[in-house]
Amino acid sequence: MWKTIGRYALWTLGVLAVFLVGVILYNASWFEAPHGDGKIKLLGHRGVHQTFSREGVGNDTCTADRINPPTHDFIENTLPSMEAAFSAGADVVELDVHLTPDKVFAVMHDWTVDCRTDGKGTTEQLSIAYLQSLDLGYGYTADGGKTFPLRGRGVGLLPTLEEVLARFPDKSFLINFKSRRAEEGEALAALIKAHPEWRKAIWASYGGAAALEVDQERFVGEARE
Repeated sequence: MWKTIGRYALWTLGVLAVFLVGVILYNASWFEAPHGDGKIKLLGHRGVHQTFSREGVGNDTCTADRINPPTHDFIENTLPSMEAAFSAGADVVELDVHLTPDKVFAVMHDWTVDCRTDGKGTTEQLSIAYLQSLDLGYGYTADGGKTFPLRGRGVGLLPTLEEVLARFPDKSFLINFKSRRAEEGEALAALIKAHPEWRKAIWASYGGAAALEVDQERFVGEARE
């Protein structure tokens, strides 16, 4: 099984290195790498995730209800999936963050929790306690809802950004701000100010322009002084 995971993970990581070039070109002035060396990095998109049909997929499509039959048990944007990506050779792991009402960064891709989990609601409007009580594997299906192979395996696996950086302080992360709120950039700057040892772990960020403008001024600018 691990041999299969390894082959899949390395193939995925190679493809996502190309994705990174697209991110750089698409985001242009908004894409910042505080300590980049100019080299292409091997990028793990949301760690190691389940593969899925790409037909009709948009930026915010929930992909849990269209996965291919699983060849591994990893669930995207969780600590085990990030560990697997780094073990497979990733230089950088991309992850998605939402700032919750209690001012904590929840690591999750979807705008709502309805499709992927057993919960309901808009991700950025839910408390971190509620989000961390959900089963992240609840909605995954490869046969149109007849079976749910990961159901019950994702309970309590949603991490905060702080938990990610504490777990992997010597690794590198590409952070995707999911909203357009400047508040997210302020919150990241505050987090790094409180934990300066994590500065080098934030390899770059992209997403909402308002958050990135603050990020560029408060975080990247300081790194260049």
